[in-house]
Amino acid sequence: MSNATYVLAAGSNGWLNVTVAFVGGLIIAGALIWAVQFGMRVRDRESPRPRPDEQPHLPDTGAVYETREMREPDEMPVTTGRERLTPHEIHHTGSRTGADQSRKRWLPGSSGSFGSGGLGRR
Repeated sequence: MSNATYVLAAGSNGWLNVTVAFVGGLIIAGALIWAVQFGMRVRDRESPRPRPDEQPHLPDTGAVYETREMREPDEMPVTTGRERLTPHEIHHTGSRTGADQSRKRWLPGSSGSFGSGGLGRR
């Protein structure tokens, strides 16, 4: 900015600054009122909220609980003399249900967590 700009800004009247701030506040307040009215019109055009009898409810059999199962990796099929596998030859998941469903238990004398130290099994 040049010196002339500073001189003009310093010499302006206080009522001009107040008027500009008041007009700016009116513009902002008007924009907020318009935005609220616009949002209310958009909400009125939306489909109504579901009634209490239309809300989701538990199945007749009761709550559905999660199941636990031991998973093991499903290896990629080996190509025998061919260049590549086609999509129908690849399974849809990367793992499958394991043959052994017994949970792995902690054995006394083994290390605690994943590489937490200790002597491990002997």
